[in-house]
Amino acid sequence: MDTTIINIRTQAVTKKAAQNIANDLGLSLSALINSFLKQLIRTKAVDLKITAKPTKYLLQVLKESKKDINKGRVSPAYKRSDEALAWLHDKNKKYEYQIHKKVR
Repeated sequence: MDTTIINIRTQAVTKKAAQNIANDLGLSLSALINSFLKQLIRTKAVDLKITAKPTKYLLQVLKESKKDINKGRVSPAYKRSDEALAWLHDKNKKYEYQIHKKVR
């Protein structure tokens, strides 16, 4: 198999972290990079998955949302958008919601 060398610049901390993950998976960093390049060739697309930690604000809103759901404070299901909009604008509807203040 004919091979070549690719030189890239990255931060030392990035390289070390990537090597540690590769080692944990039982692979070399070269094997991971080669796998990425082969997938790029095969799919002609870049598939990056980024996992983000939820913010304090998001966690608070989800907590409040769960309380509302448990208490039955949810909108009815509608098949047409005009019905949903009418419900939202109805001042006599059963539940009124407040805008959440940003939690830091």
